[in-house]
Amino acid sequence: MSKLTTVLVANRGEIACRVMRTAKAMGLTTVAVHSATDRDARHSREADIRVDLGGSKATDSYLQIDKLIAAAQASGAQAIHPGYGFLSENAGFARAIEAAGLIFLGPPASAIDAMGSKSAAKALMETAGVPLVPGYHGEAQDLETFRSACERIGYPVLLKATAGGGGKGMKVVEDVSQLAEALASAQREALSSFGNGQMLVEKYLLKPRHVEIQVFADQQGQCLYLNERDCSIQRRHQKVVEEAPAPGLSVEQRKAMGEAAVRAAQAIGYVGAGTVEFLLDARGEFFFMEMNTRLQVEHPVTEAITGLDLVAWQIRVAQGEPLPITQEQVPLIGHAIEVRLYAEDPANDFLPATGHLALYRESAPGPGRRVDSGVAQGDSVSPFYDPMLGKLIAWGEDREQARLRLLSMLDEFAVGGLKTNLGFLRRIIGHPAFAAAELDTGFIPRYQDELLPPPGALCDEFWQMAGSAFMQSLPTADGPWADTRGFRAGLPAEVSLHLSSGGQDRLVTLADSTSQWRDEQLLTEQHGVRRSHLAVRQGALLYLRWGGEMHAVSLFDPIAAVEANQSHQGGLTAPMNGSIVRVLVEVGQSVEAGAQLVVLEAMKMEHSIRAPQAGVVKALFCQEGEMVAEGSALVELETAD
Repeated sequence: MSKLTTVLVANRGEIACRVMRTAKAMGLTTVAVHSATDRDARHSREADIRVDLGGSKATDSYLQIDKLIAAAQASGAQAIHPGYGFLSENAGFARAIEAAGLIFLGPPASAIDAMGSKSAAKALMETAGVPLVPGYHGEAQDLETFRSACERIGYPVLLKATAGGGGKGMKVVEDVSQLAEALASAQREALSSFGNGQMLVEKYLLKPRHVEIQVFADQQGQCLYLNERDCSIQRRHQKVVEEAPAPGLSVEQRKAMGEAAVRAAQAIGYVGAGTVEFLLDARGEFFFMEMNTRLQVEHPVTEAITGLDLVAWQIRVAQGEPLPITQEQVPLIGHAIEVRLYAEDPANDFLPATGHLALYRESAPGPGRRVDSGVAQGDSVSPFYDPMLGKLIAWGEDREQARLRLLSMLDEFAVGGLKTNLGFLRRIIGHPAFAAAELDTGFIPRYQDELLPPPGALCDEFWQMAGSAFMQSLPTADGPWADTRGFRAGLPAEVSLHLSSGGQDRLVTLADSTSQWRDEQLLTEQHGVRRSHLAVRQGALLYLRWGGEMHAVSLFDPIAAVEANQSHQGGLTAPMNGSIVRVLVEVGQSVEAGAQLVVLEAMKMEHSIRAPQAGVVKALFCQEGEMVAEGSALVELETAD
């Protein structure tokens, strides 16, 4: 085998940046591939070599095997790292790489085949004696087969795409009336994300924990488990918080689950990094869910508690090197917690957000602090890909130290220009139940009122601070204040501003203030207590941190407000940029409240536009296959009366 000098990463975003970081540390040349949309994305900018795949959607770029192989050959790469998502668990991709004489930095294609189908994997585990959740994993995919299976299993049930993960093609069905629509939608999502609409169904367990085992195997037959991770904090079956080790897991449980995971990996001749996922119930029993034949999003928490670099291990093992340690030598040091930062709107059912990152400030680096991200200030978030911006990882000598360190990191992070889940993450990590490690997959629904409080009116103190910061940060034509980064104190005796933020507006009267704006910090003092608030000026906007959230403040424009209100009257608009996958109504059709009108696909997930009340479809402004922009009119609905 020739010496490996150049690695191509067949992915994008934070995982591409993370893989390239290790590759560069090992002295390797890095190659990025990018779509037309991602031409200037961060992963492309950070690579030594970049190759344009063309297209915008993943199906036209990152999922094109021939283009990826050609990119590797043109750039001189001897190996391809698949990252996660996209083609990372595609056996055909692994075989094509090997057929081209290149190294696949992942498991053998045969192992991907064995575990790539959730149905086949469950059958294999059943043969191996690993306990399974009751379900149906057969080939027949018609509605009647699933209806019969669900009646046998008992509702609620969980529909899952057999060829993928990450919550794509996954639906909870509470009763038979929801089955047909949920099955059809899940199949479409699975086809869009993985090119395979095959589904399985299983019993939806109540209050389970999601505990997974990191395994790693070499070409010599040695396989280790590198402890476990708890990934129970989820929404829409998408992990939000991960930590290692799993709180409350006994040494005996860790050993039993770890050994079961190793047996599963060895049964399929596994090589490289993989994860065996289990559901752990309150009685301590565990059930096999699936095996992910790739590196996981949450691998940094395992690296934090072991001190190992799993990407470096992938590169070395793929070249035939043996694992450097034995099972007895696997470290378990301290505790680590990770959160996933998404461009999404938690207040609007976690709708993905697209747009321009006008402000992006990461937490300060330091001991026990790590940020894996794939964006920078000034980048754009498109509707074509997963909306994850990055991950914040904190390590501590114990869980509480890691938790407090992560809270501090979340407090320092700042994003402006689009909605994110930053405040939502802060409320989870700061919640007393999370602090007490009371974890299960129902955590977010159970504490929804506290984690997702309804937006309230901004208080007087906020508006006064916003007005003070807005005035003090105003750029002048010349002089030391022109770059808006300096210090300014002492406002005029009295000034009035009409400000707007988040759909609210207020006329603010400012008297002479003792507050000071210096180096993007608004310094205030009240009753002898001094505080600082991040206040960043970006052109006509001021971004002010208040209550753990970044608020964009601008001068109120009454004409624009009237026009915006008029444009939304009588019509249903696109909540984000996306593609119309289904139009379910026609002009003149009567619909009931809650009826599906249009299905929009964005960031690999489907979103239904439903009738807010009963009425008649007066006009349609979209058609299937069309790309639409956020705010575009889709349907005009005339109320029944």
